[in-house]
Amino acid sequence: MKAKHGDIFTVQLGGFYFTFITDPQSFGAVVKESRAKLDFTNFADQLVERVFGYGAVEIKHKFFKNLQTTSTKHLMGDGLVVMTQAMMYNLQNLMLHSVGSGNGKVWQESGLFAYSYNIVFRAGYLSLFGNESPKGTGKESVEKAKEIDLQHSNDLFWEFRKYDQLFPNLAYGVLGPRGKMEAERLKRLFWNMLSVQKMKARDNVSGWVSDQQQVRAEHGMQEFMQDRFMFLLLWASQGNTGPSAFWLLLYLMKHPEAMSAVRKEVEEILKEAGQEVKPGGPLIDLSRDMLLKTPILDSAVEETLRLTTAPLLTRGVMEDMTIIMANGQEYKIREGDRVSVFPYLVHIDPEVHPDPLTFKYDRFLNADGSRKTDFYKDGKKLKYYSMPWGAGTTMCPGRFFATNELKQFVFLMLSYFDLELKNPNEEIPSIETRRWGFGSMHPDRDIQFRYRPRI
Repeated sequence: MKAKHGDIFTVQLGGFYFTFITDPQSFGAVVKESRAKLDFTNFADQLVERVFGYGAVEIKHKFFKNLQTTSTKHLMGDGLVVMTQAMMYNLQNLMLHSVGSGNGKVWQESGLFAYSYNIVFRAGYLSLFGNESPKGTGKESVEKAKEIDLQHSNDLFWEFRKYDQLFPNLAYGVLGPRGKMEAERLKRLFWNMLSVQKMKARDNVSGWVSDQQQVRAEHGMQEFMQDRFMFLLLWASQGNTGPSAFWLLLYLMKHPEAMSAVRKEVEEILKEAGQEVKPGGPLIDLSRDMLLKTPILDSAVEETLRLTTAPLLTRGVMEDMTIIMANGQEYKIREGDRVSVFPYLVHIDPEVHPDPLTFKYDRFLNADGSRKTDFYKDGKKLKYYSMPWGAGTTMCPGRFFATNELKQFVFLMLSYFDLELKNPNEEIPSIETRRWGFGSMHPDRDIQFRYRPRI
């Protein structure tokens, strides 16, 4: 459509008229416009109710601001220190569990997507929604609680994956009768497993989750609706990070020079902190400050997200208005229609990112090792050259926590394990295109890898 009609065009989809803007220099006309004219909430209301059963009063009223405030407090800045520690504890508990069960230095085999998504999802879930409370004070009680966490989080993950696979058609409203029945079953299961009452019995529930539950309770939201909101929080926080971890590890294993550079950076950071992985030694204590010293890993993460995230930024048109493009041309759009930006077109634009479909781990690094932010289109510097987290007021508030999750996972995998693809020559899987618009893409098939403890 862009090739046929240019930088702005309107199409009818599912009963709505969508105006797509594909010129990255003009994205600001959408992203920076006031909510009085272009608003995300009406579109989001319908989606959230259909997908999570949550009557999204919070998006329209005061709770939206609370979501932003608590996310800033707990998932950024100093609050991120606490979340990083919780994630560290849960990641190591999950990743090293099998190592301590007599497997020694034996190669273990798994699907890379299944493994990455499983570990990152479970660690994120336990970090946000808390741990099983030990029934006593002894070591045995603590170990029993850990075992319950391991089993419970694994069961939850596989149910989540079932829902995950229904998600695109559910969101678009095109699920068949059998799919709808299964989606309803899964929704009820998650409302129960994440219920407010069950959260009260858990230890270490994050401030991000507990603060939002508390505010909703104080404003009189019915408990059954709070339970549904917890499911929305789980999907929003854990639906994209695991798939991104898969792509990041896969690209590193397919590009030895990238793996070598990242591994060297990881080893230097550990050495600088006076830590090492050794038999019988203490576990790595990876702090937020250490994670701030990883420019090479940061660039590899950003490059992975450029290649594999495809969000669709959509706004409802609240009144008749005029869109002014970067070249000065003006276009009238109607109240009730929708405006969309699909940043993936910029992510794979060869003028902005030369050789765009190739993974270049240092694409976002300057020669001096600093972060590269200068990218150009038609000779002009671009502000919106990579948008995996969206932009403007709806930019993902958990992006710093999610990035930390990715970095911690890879940091620990490279520190604790040797890993390799079962077939080093196997092609990188294609993207599953039916998930366009929903963030991190899934592969159309899994790819087998092997891993074994380094100590």
